[in-house]
Amino acid sequence: MDFNLDSRILALATARMVGALANSFLVVVLPLYIGQVVALPTFVGTTVSPAGISFTVTPELLIGVVLSLFGFLNSFSQPFTGAWSDRSGKRKVFLLTGLTLVAVGSAGYIFFRSYVSILAMRALQGVGAAFTIPVTVALVNEYSAADERGENFGLFNTFRLLGFGVGPLVAGFVVNAGPYSVAGASLSGFDAAFLVAVVGAVVSFALITVLIQDPETGGDEASQEISIQMRNPDGPGLDPVFALGLATIVMAFSLALFAPLANVINGRLGQGEFLFSLQFGAGVLANVLFQLPIGRLSDRYGRKPFLLGGFVLLLPTTLLQGFVTSSLVMVGLRFLQGVAVAAVFAPSLALAGDVAKAGQSGSTLSLLTTGFGLGIAFGALFSGILVGFAFEVPFVIATFAGVVALYLVVTQVNETVEDPAVTPATGD
Repeated sequence: MDFNLDSRILALATARMVGALANSFLVVVLPLYIGQVVALPTFVGTTVSPAGISFTVTPELLIGVVLSLFGFLNSFSQPFTGAWSDRSGKRKVFLLTGLTLVAVGSAGYIFFRSYVSILAMRALQGVGAAFTIPVTVALVNEYSAADERGENFGLFNTFRLLGFGVGPLVAGFVVNAGPYSVAGASLSGFDAAFLVAVVGAVVSFALITVLIQDPETGGDEASQEISIQMRNPDGPGLDPVFALGLATIVMAFSLALFAPLANVINGRLGQGEFLFSLQFGAGVLANVLFQLPIGRLSDRYGRKPFLLGGFVLLLPTTLLQGFVTSSLVMVGLRFLQGVAVAAVFAPSLALAGDVAKAGQSGSTLSLLTTGFGLGIAFGALFSGILVGFAFEVPFVIATFAGVVALYLVVTQVNETVEDPAVTPATGD
C-alpha cells in the first residue's frame, strides 16, 4: 500500500499539531498554576457529603474541576456543532470561530488570577474546542478515499499528538526558566506559557485561513436534526459507532487520571516536575510512533483486530499505574498505555468514517470525539475525588471500566473493511 499524501490533510494535521502543542501546555501548566499562584476558595479542606458520600474538597479536586469543565463543555456541544456544520456545509467558519475562542481564553489566564476567572477562561476554551474538533475530523474523513481512511486518520492523529506530546516537555522548561524580561517588563514562567498557547491558536488560524476550503459536497445531504443513534438499525444490539463512543469514554478516562494528580504523583514517587512531564509525554510519544502505521495496517487488515488488541493492552497498563513506586517504571507504563490508545484511536475514527452517510461526517464522527472529551472530563474530575480514598482506587476503577469497553468492542462492533488482508475496502 503506497503512501499518498493529501496536502489538505497535511494542512489540517499541521494546524492541529500547532493547536495541540499550545493546548497541552495548559494541561500541564494549569494544575501547577492553580496550586502555586491562584487564590483558592476558602472551602478547600472542608468535608462535604452529597448523596450521603463524604469526601474532602482538596486542591486536586478543584484542579480536576477546571480540567474537566473544558471536557464537559466541548463534549456535550460537539454533537450540535458537528450536525450544525453538516447542515451548513461551512466547516471553515466553524474552525476559525473555535480557534478565536481558544486564543481569547488562553490570553485571559494572563490577566485574571482568581479561581472563578480560571473556570470562566477554561469554559470559553471548551466551547471553542467544540467548534473545531468534530469539524476537523469530518474534513479528514471527507478528504479521504475509503481505502486510505485509516492511514489519513493515523497521519492526522500523529501530527496532533506530536504537538500534544512536545507541549508538556516544553511547558516544563518554559515555566521553570521564568521569569523573563520582555521589553523591560517582567514576565513570569506561567504567563510565558499562556502566551505560547495564544500564539499556537493564532498560527493555526492562519494555516486554516490560507490552506483549507470547504468541500463541495455537504449541507444539502446532511441530516436536518440532531440525533444520536443508539440501537443498531441493521440488527440487534447497539449501533457500532455508539458502542465505540462508549468504549472511547473509557479509553480517555484511563488516560485522563494522570494529569490532575501531578502533585500527588510527584510526592508519591519523590520526583520533580520534569519527570512528571516525561511520564505524561511518554504516552503521547507512543501515539506519535504508532498511530500512522496502525492506521495504515487497519486499511488492509481491518479495524477490529487493532481495536481488540488496544483494549486488551489498556487493562494492565492502567491498573499498574496505581501500584508502581518507580518513576522509570511509570514512564514505561505510560508508554505502553499510549501504544494501546494508538491501536484504538485511528481505527475507531476510520470505522466511523466507513459507515458515515454522505454529508453527515460531522454528526457521526462527533460521537467518538464527544466520547473522548467526556472521558477526559470524567477522568480529570473523578481522579481528584477517588484519590481521596486511596491512590490506587482511580486506576482500579478505570481497569474495571476497561473490561466493559472490551466487551462492547467484542460484541457490538463489526468489521467494515472488505476481505481484510486481501483487498482494501472500496467504498463506504
